[in-house]
Amino acid sequence: MITFLSSIFIKNNKDYHSPAVRQAYGVLCGGVGIALNLILFLGKWIAGMLSGSIAITADAFNNLSDAGSSIITLVGFKLSGQKPDPEHPFGHGRMEYISGLFVSVAILIMGFELITSSIDKVRHPEAIESSPLVLGILAASILVKVYMAYYNRSVGKKIGSAAMRATAMDSLSDTISTALVLAATVISHFTGLLLDGWFGILVGIFIFYTGIQTMRDTMNPLLGQPPQKGLVREIEEIVTAHSMVHGIHDLIVHDYGPGRLMISLHAEVDADGNLLELHDEIDNIEHELQQKLNCAATIHMDPIVTDDQEVVHMRDTVSEIVGALGEGFTMHDFRMVKGPTHTNLIFDVVMPYKCDHTEVEIVKKIKQEIQEKVGRKYFAVIQIDREFC
Repeated sequence: MITFLSSIFIKNNKDYHSPAVRQAYGVLCGGVGIALNLILFLGKWIAGMLSGSIAITADAFNNLSDAGSSIITLVGFKLSGQKPDPEHPFGHGRMEYISGLFVSVAILIMGFELITSSIDKVRHPEAIESSPLVLGILAASILVKVYMAYYNRSVGKKIGSAAMRATAMDSLSDTISTALVLAATVISHFTGLLLDGWFGILVGIFIFYTGIQTMRDTMNPLLGQPPQKGLVREIEEIVTAHSMVHGIHDLIVHDYGPGRLMISLHAEVDADGNLLELHDEIDNIEHELQQKLNCAATIHMDPIVTDDQEVVHMRDTVSEIVGALGEGFTMHDFRMVKGPTHTNLIFDVVMPYKCDHTEVEIVKKIKQEIQEKVGRKYFAVIQIDREFC
């Protein structure tokens, strides 16, 4: 249904990187979610009244809260599509993450409320009535929620939306919770066991856990997280495909919302190269990144010596020493400064956050390794950096 509706209402619906297309998908999925959740609420509320089941009634109001969550998601997409202004020069893209956070909070509240009401049902159990109509409504609800989880996840993956992924997780939790309610209703019908309250607690715990998971997924982009490995590889491939670039480092990706990336990096170029030609090539790379990744890119040129055999040999040796420290250790910005009594080897070392040693210990170890391998006349001057991706 979403595919059919998107082909009718969304122009260029395959251009998932376009902010306008992303917003249109968010509005469309939000509108469909509101309609389906309201239908499910009405059906389950009727089933809950007919059966007298607290679990079914609670599940109905869970769908009502999902309709509210869909409204939040829809509003979030609309707000995130606003153009930059003096107060928000990088746009409003993070409103999408904030809307996803609100959805997570709504899930947590619903889970807590369901747990407390189910505990009361355990203390004061009541028999529930089941009928083919009640069972049919619950079964149909499961199928609808499976579909909603599928299309939210699919669209969220295509357009890279944390809010849509949160909604998909919410729909999946609803599927499992309704399945548990259906199981409790069937078991109670055939055995006479009053399991309504206990199954309600299980549903509430699962919903609460889902809320925590979705909150984490929406909080990470707001707090700042490393870029996806695939994006890093794509950036590296685009930049290093140009023959004038020998390597890159200090790559930083700032995420101001989907489709609003700012990229900065250092590109290593020949120290003896023509400055105007290098600058022109760097400009071309920045434009290429902008066109292919829909981002703003800033590249700093780092000159490296490529025609001095001693410098090249020492750089390779130091790089090997640093790389042997463990995964994630790299070296860049290498240069040599010769003096009458000793030679300084000046370079930066990228140190991963997950490391059992301190910066002082790492620097000491590198200096010892260098003097043991290349001689004591070489002094290492080391700047420790941290990885951003």
